[in-house]
Amino acid sequence: MTLRLSLVVVLTMATFMLTACAQFSPDGGMQSVSALTVARTGQPLARLAQDAKLVDEKVRALLSGPLTADSAVQLALLNNRGLQASLEDIGISEADLVRAGRLPNPFISFSRIAGEDVEVGRAIGFDFLALLTMPARIKIERHRFEQTQQRAALQAVQLAASTRRAYFDAVAAAETARYMQQVEEVAGAGAELAREMKKAGNWSALDALRQQGFYADAVAQSKLASQSSLAAQEALTRLLGLESPEALQLPQRLPDLPAALTGIEQPEQHALDQRLDVQIARTNTLALATTLGLTRSTAMVDAMRLTYKNHSTSGEPRANGFEVMLMLPLFDWTGARNRRAEAVYMQAFYRSADIALRARSEVRTAQAARQHAHAIAAHYRDDIVPMRKQISDETLLRYNGMLIGVFELLADARSQMLAVNASILALRDYWVAESNWQMAMTGGSLDGSALPVAPSSPPAAGAALVGH
Repeated sequence: MTLRLSLVVVLTMATFMLTACAQFSPDGGMQSVSALTVARTGQPLARLAQDAKLVDEKVRALLSGPLTADSAVQLALLNNRGLQASLEDIGISEADLVRAGRLPNPFISFSRIAGEDVEVGRAIGFDFLALLTMPARIKIERHRFEQTQQRAALQAVQLAASTRRAYFDAVAAAETARYMQQVEEVAGAGAELAREMKKAGNWSALDALRQQGFYADAVAQSKLASQSSLAAQEALTRLLGLESPEALQLPQRLPDLPAALTGIEQPEQHALDQRLDVQIARTNTLALATTLGLTRSTAMVDAMRLTYKNHSTSGEPRANGFEVMLMLPLFDWTGARNRRAEAVYMQAFYRSADIALRARSEVRTAQAARQHAHAIAAHYRDDIVPMRKQISDETLLRYNGMLIGVFELLADARSQMLAVNASILALRDYWVAESNWQMAMTGGSLDGSALPVAPSSPPAAGAALVGH
């Protein structure tokens, strides 16, 4: 009876202590993910499954007026179903963490052998090795949970960057489509005038065909711009999680170019400290180091079952006792498990170093692209567009003085519109480069490449006996 009581006490205390620290968090792990996202995008996260009504109200409010880049990002983070699906990984990982902190299910056996005498055997036990290694397994799952949170935050940051780029593309494409429509109208007026002058015999067929060619080209460019605008709006609609682009209200023009660029001291070091893909790689390496330690500590014993037994035979007193069963890795003396764990750890170590090198290079590339895009957009704003306006003003004066004809005036109008449209594209390129730079500084690679895979806890050889 003493052994039975001791076993019950041990099991009860172990169950209480281990399950007490393995509980679900009140927010489902979202607070940490939202904090990481806010620090990099300025916008919070929410799960539709938990705050559906609140999210719906915010979405309606954001769609009630013209979108800005920030409101588009906020809308995407709230309403994008792909991101919401990724956020469910947090709940899955937290469930694995809680499960790792629960005592393994016990096993019960009963046997009855009838002959001259009836023998009845009863046993209850559990995998004691799973209990001993539980702290290490909890630590591994905690690393995995943290890594899952970082991955979810990275996906949110990537969605924010993609939304910003899509927003600037959509606004610029709509503005370009309007300008190309104006170019088409001007070219159409020139082509119509050329036909009338040709009929009157005041212009040659070659000159009239040239104007017709300008108009035909303008029509094609206008249709392409209109199609590009539609495609850009559809891309933005998908990222925002909307059913139709009809719900979008875009501004008429892009935000103004900032007067000067704001920089960050030691940008490469800042990226190594803040980039989520670097943090994910570090967390993955720590988890694999713990996994390697657990694998080494269980190298000599794969499973250890502690069993309380009760045996009785007809006409004889009941016998009580216990049994300890060890599963030895007799066919793995070469250390295959250790070698594999060491190789996986070293793989993660070198991959982490590779991601750090990529981060430095991407920061330098994004920073250079940002500076050049700003310089080009400023050149259009300060030099090319004002110069084209001055040329147009001088052309209009000469036309009013009857020094040039209407076709020269129309050609100059087309050139001015095309210069303005080129400045729009340059401004769009700057805002896209700005978004890429922010992503390179705090998020990760734009394509999400080279991310490590979260490690799993090493299963014991007797895993079939270690249920939860």
